[in-house]
Amino acid sequence: MRLIVIRDARDDGTGAKASFLRYALSTAPLADVVAAGLDHLWCCRRNDDPAGWTGRTGAAESRWAIPRNWQGDLATDPGPATFYADSLDSGSLGPMGRTHPWSIISNGRYATQINFPLLGRILADTKGDVVAVTAAPDLLACREWVRLTRDNELVGYRRLYADSTAPTPVPADWPHHLLVRREAVDRVCGAGLLSRFDSLVAECRAQGLNVQAVGVAGSAVDLESEDGILTLCRMVLNHSPGSSLSRRLLSGWRTPHGGGDSEVSPQARLIGPVLLGKGVTVEAHAVVAGPSVLCNHSTVRRDAIVDSSIVGADASVEPNQVIRDGIIAATKPSRPPGRATAGWAGGSRPEHLCSRQESIFRLWPRLSYARCIKRIADLAAAVVVLVLFAPVIPFLALAIKINSPGPVFFRDKRQGLHGKLFDCVKFRTMRVGSDKMQEKLRFVSEVDGPQFKMADDPRITTVGWFLRETYLDEIPQFLNVLRGQMSVVGPRPSPESENTLCPSWRDARLSVRPGITGLWQVCRTRERGKDFQEWIHYDTQYVREFSPRLDLWICWRTFRRMVENFVSQF
Repeated sequence: MRLIVIRDARDDGTGAKASFLRYALSTAPLADVVAAGLDHLWCCRRNDDPAGWTGRTGAAESRWAIPRNWQGDLATDPGPATFYADSLDSGSLGPMGRTHPWSIISNGRYATQINFPLLGRILADTKGDVVAVTAAPDLLACREWVRLTRDNELVGYRRLYADSTAPTPVPADWPHHLLVRREAVDRVCGAGLLSRFDSLVAECRAQGLNVQAVGVAGSAVDLESEDGILTLCRMVLNHSPGSSLSRRLLSGWRTPHGGGDSEVSPQARLIGPVLLGKGVTVEAHAVVAGPSVLCNHSTVRRDAIVDSSIVGADASVEPNQVIRDGIIAATKPSRPPGRATAGWAGGSRPEHLCSRQESIFRLWPRLSYARCIKRIADLAAAVVVLVLFAPVIPFLALAIKINSPGPVFFRDKRQGLHGKLFDCVKFRTMRVGSDKMQEKLRFVSEVDGPQFKMADDPRITTVGWFLRETYLDEIPQFLNVLRGQMSVVGPRPSPESENTLCPSWRDARLSVRPGITGLWQVCRTRERGKDFQEWIHYDTQYVREFSPRLDLWICWRTFRRMVENFVSQF
């Protein structure tokens, strides 16, 4: 269940309505645009919540809590609503949170789009009773975080290739959403949904409720600002033609040569998506460029220009006047007091709201060599190798245990196909804790780039040298192949810290499963200062020229090198 609470913004003392949102909901057809935008953002594909943790519903099926003095002004039916005077209690709100683990109390001031699958994972593990959720644009995918000193010196950076979450301090103002456990709904409602948020938090904690806060990748549009209303309208009107939203919202309203009781001069020009209300007049030689909304009984005079704007009910654009990216109304609303935010938070332009994320990886058809035939070949090869080496594995394990204390296997987190993390398994060839010493020895590394190599590495055990030279330490990775995490041939499996160094290289190498052997391993020259360049070159070349013939050639080269190295040990 979702409750959308709109808090009253009192008059600002100037005589104007002190709420852009109230103005939008009381003006047709602008109110329908806002309602459709709220519903579309909330239910867009990116918000999918397959686990059903939040019990969320569309805006039309949610319950609204609206100030009673707004009731007579509303130009559209928002759905089930409670019109309150001075207080809200759980009894006046109807049944909330009885069928789902969590209920959502949304701040009606904002239209938000967040990653609900990520939020669902947090709710599955949290011990909190009340969770304040903020849509955070800086946690969206394809962003960079840079950390500087006070003197603006670079400390480090981090690239985000997927949407993420981050714990935050509990805010002083109302967050975008408040998620409440089913058992705590009555107590939270009783604490005062119209009070200051810090007061509600204090009351909840006094009742023994655990209050937490989290930022989730997403965007928020402030509907109490001119930019916010314009942003939502742009998103709705620019939505792809043929979609259910466009058919429902634009049908009968986009009338380039007039329609109904509107009067559009044949000499006027309407360009792009333009919504016409009732009784609209557009005079000769006027130009209206979309996305724009001309509300009921509005007038665009001769030679006027309206560009990406909203002309309110009964408002008039005078002759030769130019309106661009603005709202013109008979009584212009103003921003109410409260948290100041941009119309689109964090630079999330209308075209980016609820947009589908295009794949950055190379994709192949389902029945192609890459997705079908190679997987079958990998399974067959993994079974054969593991069966052949099954008698040898116990002796190798025993030699590792005798040679140095510690586990037989070494596990490390690596990124697989499309960046999915997995535990890469190898026979341990170094002393325990050697991976933590690597950064201290970085200054003696003989290769460039993120990898590390030094002659006579003191961390490698005696048995480890033999396993590395004969490639026997790679045998456990065939278990990763069986699980579908790796392939026999592919780019070297790397941790996330290495893959972030070159985005285009990362996108290419993560388009396929990492391999036990690969083109870089058999072609690298180990020339000083060139190793990382060769790594990038051969990984991208492998993905670009991906074929059965290339895989067979790499397997043959690897086999030859294994035999040569094994013979050289004796």
